[in-house]
Amino acid sequence: MAELANYVGLDVGGTTMKAAVVTDEGKPLSKPVVMDTHPERGADAGLETMCETIRRAVAAANLTMDGIAAIGVATPGLGDIKKGLIIDPPNLKPWKNVAVRDHIAKAFGKPTVYQNDANAATYGEYWVGVGREAKSMVLFTLGTGVGGGIIIDDHIIEGEHSHGGELGHLRIDMPDRGRNCGCGARGCLEAYASATNVVRRAREDMACFRGPSTLREFYTANNDVFTAKLIFDHAVKGDELALKVVDDTAYYLALGACAAMATVDPEMIVFGGGMVGSGEWFRQKIEDYVKRFGLPYPTKSVKIAFAQLGSDAGFIGTAGCARLLYRGLKK
Repeated sequence: MAELANYVGLDVGGTTMKAAVVTDEGKPLSKPVVMDTHPERGADAGLETMCETIRRAVAAANLTMDGIAAIGVATPGLGDIKKGLIIDPPNLKPWKNVAVRDHIAKAFGKPTVYQNDANAATYGEYWVGVGREAKSMVLFTLGTGVGGGIIIDDHIIEGEHSHGGELGHLRIDMPDRGRNCGCGARGCLEAYASATNVVRRAREDMACFRGPSTLREFYTANNDVFTAKLIFDHAVKGDELALKVVDDTAYYLALGACAAMATVDPEMIVFGGGMVGSGEWFRQKIEDYVKRFGLPYPTKSVKIAFAQLGSDAGFIGTAGCARLLYRGLKK
């Protein structure tokens, strides 16, 4: 059994996919293998790329498939977790109704689990990351959008329709006049606190900000140059406009955290993504707003933390889901 206690985790993104073999203790046996996704080539080509990424990951770990107990695959966007289907993800077009789980299981003859990418990243942090000592955890993933996941007693809260943990679509503003979200609604957390919308708010704030700001030098720059990281870097240097944008971001994230606390009452709330690289001062801003707006009793004990695994959380967490399947803990 010890020889079989290794699991492949595959994390599929719109641009690249990465995979590695992970041990029963959550340790990757090699650096992840990364391959281009090329979603425009269609689902059949995408499925073969997934299989090849898995093969290369097993080879990189100096193993054969005989040494693999189970496989986990995570993809972004809309999916049916119970059926193992990619439904219609925005960043994997034109893939629709793709039976990922069954294809991988048949290709390798191994138990295979399918999961949403944010749920997988959440489980990675819960299993061997910042939440490894916690019994319950909520993760907000901050990137182009805002994703999330909820873990309670080693179980991912998937929801009846595979939409459990869609924390980016918590409403933090009036739905008839809030900011537009990519989902088509208004007032969602994602429309305020994603890295993309941090930049949008900064551009908007420049129009009415009367003080000096070095951010104005980047107003005409494209979003490859004028990034959330740049805004946070200028905030560290004391730029007043950048500090306002960052403080507003902490405020919005705290509103999302407070909504999660009122719903789940977790032991820990974690934030992951590029913005958390800004450090403790930003975490403290979020925590201060949580203490200000959260329910008094749970706020006293909930821990606000930043993720530890970075971009590895996805494939590690997906391997962890395969481990759950193999152990019979996830039905």
